Amino acid sequence: MTDARSVRIMGILNVTPDSFSDGGRFDSLEAARAQAEKLISDGADILDIGGESTRPYAEPVSSNEELSRVVPVIEAIRSVSSIPISIDTYKAEVARQALAAGADIINDVTALQGDPDMIDVVAGCGNDVIIMHMQGTPGSMQDNPRYDNVVAEVKAFLQERIAYMGAAGIDPARIIIDPGIGFGKTLSHNLQLLKNLDQLAESAHQILLGHSRKRFLGDITGLATEDRDGVSAVLSALCAATASIIRVHDVAATRHALQVVEALGQA
Repeated sequence: MTDARSVRIMGILNVTPDSFSDGGRFDSLEAARAQAEKLISDGADILDIGGESTRPYAEPVSSNEELSRVVPVIEAIRSVSSIPISIDTYKAEVARQALAAGADIINDVTALQGDPDMIDVVAGCGNDVIIMHMQGTPGSMQDNPRYDNVVAEVKAFLQERIAYMGAAGIDPARIIIDPGIGFGKTLSHNLQLLKNLDQLAESAHQILLGHSRKRFLGDITGLATEDRDGVSAVLSALCAATASIIRVHDVAATRHALQVVEALGQA
């Protein structure tokens, strides 16, 4: 278990034209740099830079296109800040060049299944890596996802991937697991995973929660995507005892929610 003081906030910076929430808002270097500065000012502990959308039914992009989007942004941030940077990619070459540009963490939504060379990149560096569960691909994951027991199946998948990485000599302490909220899951699946995060946390030292602005929050509340920061912060607070990293769009709202949790814990 963690507490609100030890939870790290990962600010999302999508430098894409088609991400589900903020696509096109930060796809210029100037806009991306300004947003990075805002996220840092708001209290982000980590920045997660993504150059390819993984929203439902998103179209993949080439490595060259992804690199042209993310590397200049990483270099620009690194020139003014030492904040840890995560590269959100499943492509080995993108990860390799992002690390060379100054990134610190690899965030692979395919859990090293999307590119056979990614295991070598991870094994060859000393950086932390985030592995996520996803049923299917972004192009198919929301086409009637099914599980017999979503918590047990997600846990088993993540444990298998940790074992695979361990066989390649990767220290389990470097591995952060992500249950993949919204990635091949229905509302019920997402709620079951969130309610049982403590069971998933048994698989690794750290767990990342990525729920910000996602559709299931709209299914519950009726709120539009851009209006879900408040409920995202509520969920961040509810999960602060288990999650090690909380990946969000609105860093300030999340920081305030965690401050309330911390105050209650100290009362």
